[in-house]
Amino acid sequence: QVQLVESGGGLVQAGGSLRLSCAASGRTISSYAMGWFRQAPGKEREFVAAISRSGGSTDYADSVKGRFTISRDNAKNTVYLQMNSLKSDDTAVYYCAAAGWTARIRYEYDYWGQGTQVTVSS
Repeated sequence: QVQLVESGGGLVQAGGSLRLSCAASGRTISSYAMGWFRQAPGKEREFVAAISRSGGSTDYADSVKGRFTISRDNAKNTVYLQMNSLKSDDTAVYYCAAAGWTARIRYEYDYWGQGTQVTVSS
């Protein structure tokens, strides 16, 4: 079992930046690929980014490529999502999740955090 807690969300103006963190407990995250998803009101939860167990491989949704960066610090048992050039369309609840392998499909992920709200004002 692994417990995930996101933090770092908030209100930011369009064009601004935020850094989300996902702190894990219970097991070391080095055993898992990690992902970030987001869900806007009335929409399905969608893939944002994923990173392999070692951090050597990353994957991004087209909508965030070039603006968002996923990283991990296995020694701190923490995963990050650096979000730059934020747009109003990025407004959503952001979730981190753990999986056995890097994946874009939410059902591949076994463990989820409770989410953190990101609101981008235009």
